[in-house]
Amino acid sequence: MRKILVSVLLVFIASATSWAQMTEDRIIQYVLEQQEKGMSQEQIVYNLSRRGVTVQQLQSMREKYEKQQATGVLGNTVPMVDGRPEQRVRERSQTLNLVQDDPSSVQLTERERLLQMYDEAMFMFTDSLLLLKQQLFPPEKEIWGHSIFSNKNLSFEPSMNLPTPQNYRLGPGDEVIIDIWGVSQNTIREVISPDGNIMVEGVGPVYLNGLTIQAADRHIKRELSQIYFGLDKDDSGSNIKLTLGQARSIQVNVLGEVENPGTYMLSSFATVFNALYMAGGVTEIGSMRDVRLYRNNREVAKIDFYDYLQNGILSDDIRLYDNDVVMVLPHSMLVNISGRVRRPMYYEMKDGESISTLLDYAGGLESDAYRNDIRVIRMGEFQREIFTVSKDRQADFLLADGDSLYVDSIKTTFSNMAEIRGAVFRPGQFQIDGEITTVRALIEAAGGLCEDAFPTRALLSRTNPDKTLTNLAIDIQGMVNGNVPDEPLRNDDVLFIPSLFDIGEIKTISIYGEVMFPGVYRYADNTAIEDLILQAGGLKETASIAKVDVVRRKSDKNAFEKSDELSETISFSIDENLSLNDGGFTLMPFDEVYVRRSPGYALNRRVIVEGEVVFPGHYSLSTNNERLSDIVTRAGLFSNQAYPAGARLERKMTDEERIRMRKTVETLSANDSLALAKKLEKLMEATTIDVGINLQEAIDNPGGADDIILRDGDRLIIPPFANTVKINGAVMFSNTTPYVKGKSLAYYIDKAGGFAQKAKKNKAYVVYMNGSVAKGRKASTKLIQPGCEIIVPTKEKREGMSTSEILSLSSTSASLATVVLALINLLK
Repeated sequence: MRKILVSVLLVFIASATSWAQMTEDRIIQYVLEQQEKGMSQEQIVYNLSRRGVTVQQLQSMREKYEKQQATGVLGNTVPMVDGRPEQRVRERSQTLNLVQDDPSSVQLTERERLLQMYDEAMFMFTDSLLLLKQQLFPPEKEIWGHSIFSNKNLSFEPSMNLPTPQNYRLGPGDEVIIDIWGVSQNTIREVISPDGNIMVEGVGPVYLNGLTIQAADRHIKRELSQIYFGLDKDDSGSNIKLTLGQARSIQVNVLGEVENPGTYMLSSFATVFNALYMAGGVTEIGSMRDVRLYRNNREVAKIDFYDYLQNGILSDDIRLYDNDVVMVLPHSMLVNISGRVRRPMYYEMKDGESISTLLDYAGGLESDAYRNDIRVIRMGEFQREIFTVSKDRQADFLLADGDSLYVDSIKTTFSNMAEIRGAVFRPGQFQIDGEITTVRALIEAAGGLCEDAFPTRALLSRTNPDKTLTNLAIDIQGMVNGNVPDEPLRNDDVLFIPSLFDIGEIKTISIYGEVMFPGVYRYADNTAIEDLILQAGGLKETASIAKVDVVRRKSDKNAFEKSDELSETISFSIDENLSLNDGGFTLMPFDEVYVRRSPGYALNRRVIVEGEVVFPGHYSLSTNNERLSDIVTRAGLFSNQAYPAGARLERKMTDEERIRMRKTVETLSANDSLALAKKLEKLMEATTIDVGINLQEAIDNPGGADDIILRDGDRLIIPPFANTVKINGAVMFSNTTPYVKGKSLAYYIDKAGGFAQKAKKNKAYVVYMNGSVAKGRKASTKLIQPGCEIIVPTKEKREGMSTSEILSLSSTSASLATVVLALINLLK
């Protein structure tokens, strides 16, 4: 039997839904993404749990992380205990008391499981997360000058609106414009052909390839003088000028350490910088200081762009020709400078350049930089070396590839400062050499003592040479008056002068009860009860002036044992106009004043009488004990159409009644069916209740049990006579039928076509017009009255279990299986 039970439970548990687990890389990526969005650590762990991540996964990740940490790959700033953050271990030891020899043998609650997951995931929420992110997404080196090619605001396109340089060499594809004016006038536009010629009518081909603009102008002048008289003479009155129209395109090869090496079509005005921009700039190892230009298979230029980056001068930016080759070589020396410089990053250096040159490239030192020396870390043959280079050696200290320089900052401490805080007019830090050398001089420099300064004692906190602190008590009043010797100041002294309001509790007084603004007020000396009432907005109309209570604390600072007496209560009467009274009571700090509600004050209480009375409407209750019979009599008694047996009373619920009903509904909703729970929820929204009454009996026997006492807000409704009976609910046809005296419940059910298929026949009930209810089996004959309603309830529909309910049952069964297995082991 035990084996069968265990087998059934295990099969049921195995049928539960299994979640697909996230990979470790995806878990880390998810944590990084959610932290960047501002999600809390607890919510991240909860979401990981919902995505199927298990404690075992996090344990495996943490073990890998600890191995990396042990080998120096990652750092951690959180104290660890057994691989877990110390603080979380303490919290867990206080909240959980689980002994787990075998983790699989303990069924954790949802909260305990999440806490355990949180412990295992803490390594992802420490300062090491940044290092972990750097391992997944290592940052690129920021090398000075490389980012200029990725700047979208810089296009580095050659300007076509400048005058054509006289040394520009023409080639195939260039358009030339020949303007002739004076005695002869003409304009000739021709494109240089691939063989280097332009065709001029009347002259024939004219060879211009390879000529500069200046040389081409002279050459074309000689050639066209054959057909234009006097062009070759200065005083002929005819002139000619050759200019460049549309410039040709050239092919340039960009090779080496560039992002996109290849062949590019560029304008004939393009330079080396334009070519590098078209190729996407240099790579991380590409040189900005050794760019070679080859033309006709020989090197024609070696270009260093740092002069442009540093000074904006492009003296080495040479214009390109067709079939030129731009070669970017790898850098030969890359150094890094960090710390207090204006541009901390990597820089490409040349042989023979020193620290001073590097500082120029880095924009110089920050204002808070330590200028006396710079630390240089260099890669030696077998290990690293460090050099401390003083200021006077920086111009001569030559750099090497891989050097890492660090510029420290000056100390944040002061060499000549004393600080004053507290009750002075100008607190702050002051120079202590010169005019300010003593405590008294420091107070005067700070504008003097405030009116609320504590006069008898101040505190001077002094930093010792070993950075420990010493406190000196100062008699401020005696020192200011010259009765006590002045105290010399030292560097880093901090003088604190407390305010009277900084010492002890904040003195308050309180007032409660029948005032406009009850609450806590700041205490002021010589405050009378009447003064506090004025501060609180005055008395309400409901306030009693015959009795005002003052509750005063019991305090004995010299006592050695507790007292049974907690407070003292003093009662007074006050003047209604709060007029001045020489013998008035003066309040002390922390007194509590209670203004009572006057027993002689009563608010108007109203009821409503509706329906078949002679004078329906609103009525004000004249006494606390006014009853149903009294109010009906005041309303002129019943009209001829009144049906007293159907009268009902609606009553407003008090706050206490609503709270009590809410608790009852919550209890029933937790234990009963869903359909009943929905009905109970509607009850929670109600603000009134129906009170079952027998109005005719109340009129016939005034003051009797049925003549109930009325409350404020009651609503009495007296309907006209109704000679019908309603039948609703699980019947074939809900309707209203005439009342027949003496007929039973079955008679009226038949009038509605009989019971429906899902009717609860034995649960039928009758609701009378006065709000009372009778069960069906007791309402057979005489209890069926005019105007009543017969209701037949319906059997509840049984619904199948939802997926969440099945999973909940699976979880419950899993817990049950754990208990059963434990019992079986105990019984062995």
